[in-house]
Amino acid sequence: MHPYKNLDKKHFWRSSVSQVNPLAMADVYRKKFEISKTDSISTAGSCFAQHIARKLSRSGFNFRDFEPAIEEFPAELREQFNYGVYSARYCNIYTARQLLQTFQRALGLFAPKEEFWTSLHGVYDPFRPMVEPTPFTCLEEAVAARQSHYESLRRLLKETDLFIFTFGLTEAWEDSRDGSVLPVCPGTQAGEFNPEIHRFVNFTAAETLADFKAFVALCREVNPAMRFIVTVSPVPLVATASKEHVLVATTYSKSVLRAVAGQLADEDDGIAYFPSYELVSSPPFRASFFEPDMRGVTPWGVDYVMSHFFRAHLPAGEAETPTGPAARTAIPKSETDVVCEEMLLEMYAS
Repeated sequence: MHPYKNLDKKHFWRSSVSQVNPLAMADVYRKKFEISKTDSISTAGSCFAQHIARKLSRSGFNFRDFEPAIEEFPAELREQFNYGVYSARYCNIYTARQLLQTFQRALGLFAPKEEFWTSLHGVYDPFRPMVEPTPFTCLEEAVAARQSHYESLRRLLKETDLFIFTFGLTEAWEDSRDGSVLPVCPGTQAGEFNPEIHRFVNFTAAETLADFKAFVALCREVNPAMRFIVTVSPVPLVATASKEHVLVATTYSKSVLRAVAGQLADEDDGIAYFPSYELVSSPPFRASFFEPDMRGVTPWGVDYVMSHFFRAHLPAGEAETPTGPAARTAIPKSETDVVCEEMLLEMYAS
């Protein structure tokens, strides 16, 4: 007798991977806790997280939008203004440090030196430069929008039962004066790059782990019962500011994030890991879920990933169907497009 003698077949590569049709693969996701249809669910993260929000809404889960558009706002324009993309209009949050600082600012625990970017075109929020398709017309408008956003985040903290975060990147740009992390490199879509102020950072596993643990602690100070699901985006980097080839940089980033996500789930009963990264990027799937650019995930890839989630959390035989007002307001018109600030790195490279 030995520890491997009576293990289930899911523990062996041959019986659970190489001899199985990838589309019939089972038991990849290990459910850690129950999620009811009444649990208030909030989402945040990188571009791939937008797919998760859409699918949750369509399947009758209680996806919450704490910063919705007013009823009179044209439905066809809501995604462009970041309404319903996530549970608030924070836009994409790529790193754990950016996530932590976003909520620290909302709670008055952190005030960056860089407040707003102004140009001939208008005023930008450095921490949400793409929140609207055009800049704010004046500083007063930008300040009012930020304060409204912060109110939504404070409400999110109080009323969320389950927070789902998709880790996206380890690379970021920060203000060296106070360490505030920016979602895009200044000078691409907005702002001006200043090499004396703006500094490239590539967060380590230790830094990422500490940042997310600090975020969890902050949440539980407000809402002790909040639980979390963490996952890693399978989408590769658009570009890297490191010295490495973008393929090597992508592997580093995803390896760090996957290791951190696993450690978080291992050490905290209130944090679960969902394997969206493995269900797209692993060898058995032969890159079949990627778009021709080998970055974007196809709609059927998203469906396959989320089928594992719904198999674990939906009652047997219950299909994923649009239900309730959230399903109508939170799902953008296009099922495949996502709002992605990272794409600006390639757009403004030449």
